[in-house]
Amino acid sequence: MNALLLTKYKHLELTDLPVPPFRPGEVLVRIRAAGICGSDVHGYDGGSGRRIPPLVMGHEAAGIVEEIGADVKRFQPGDRVTFDSTVYCGQCFFCHSGDTNLCDNRQVLGVSTDTYRRNGAFAEFVAVPERIVHQIPDSLTFERAALIEPTTVAVHAVNLTPVTLGDTAVVVGVGMIGLLAVQALRLAGCARVIAVDVDEAKLHAARGLGATAQINSKTSNAPAQILEMTDGRGADIVLEAVGAAASIRTAIESVRKGGTVTLIGNLAPAVEFALQSVVTRQIRLQGSCASAGEYPACIDLLNRGAILVDSLISAVAPLSEGPEWFERLYQREPNLTKVVLQP
Repeated sequence: MNALLLTKYKHLELTDLPVPPFRPGEVLVRIRAAGICGSDVHGYDGGSGRRIPPLVMGHEAAGIVEEIGADVKRFQPGDRVTFDSTVYCGQCFFCHSGDTNLCDNRQVLGVSTDTYRRNGAFAEFVAVPERIVHQIPDSLTFERAALIEPTTVAVHAVNLTPVTLGDTAVVVGVGMIGLLAVQALRLAGCARVIAVDVDEAKLHAARGLGATAQINSKTSNAPAQILEMTDGRGADIVLEAVGAAASIRTAIESVRKGGTVTLIGNLAPAVEFALQSVVTRQIRLQGSCASAGEYPACIDLLNRGAILVDSLISAVAPLSEGPEWFERLYQREPNLTKVVLQP
């Protein structure tokens, strides 16, 4: 099968690999669309430590069931499906508690570390456990369905955040996840959603997807503006979708006393933050990792158009053009949000 292989850091090759074997309880999926995630781009140069070559990356995907292993009961060849990026065991304490994203034996498709290697969806086929597979309706294109995974990440973060009808929310960092979070916050009942970023194009996109105000933190003091918008109080909730010291500082300075900052971004392994401000203002810091059970709801949201993704897809290209698109994303080419590859 054709596969896009990271042979060494910053070098991808379209190569021929064996079709992955599938075991009892697993489904072999023919990939029809696979999105390039920001984490793939960060791993492309080795910076994340979670894309050790050789590796087939890719975990945002949709396709058609090609074959099924013994004991598979919910799917048949020809079914249109997507699947979770998290491969959870289904047996540990956290899986039994419903927190599958915190599974003690968690692996992620398209990721390799010192402890495991799991080839992903930048290939014609991928084998995945039946328990992480979800059927998608005929009305949902494969390209849109490839964006269900990042949608679940944003929706999971909003679900973890205590939202009250009429709240003022801030999203710091309106890349892919941030733009999806803007929409999820509006659906959750926030009256105002303020988008903060350093990129005017991203802020413009946020406006089109429901952000009620936009602040460029490169040219403006975002926390000061947010305080002014909220009568000196601060936002009720803030979602941080970058994962860097400066953006986390902005998030903490923008939230009101007793408010919540939910951290989605995972760019830096460690950051310093204003401990005394968090403690004395009784701010809740909530981490959010991947998703846990949001797939059915997100499939429905995309299928109904309650969350819009078409404007987030910058390009759809054949898998053979993957190396070029990775390099363009790595170089931070303007106006590129999501690139979807078709094996």
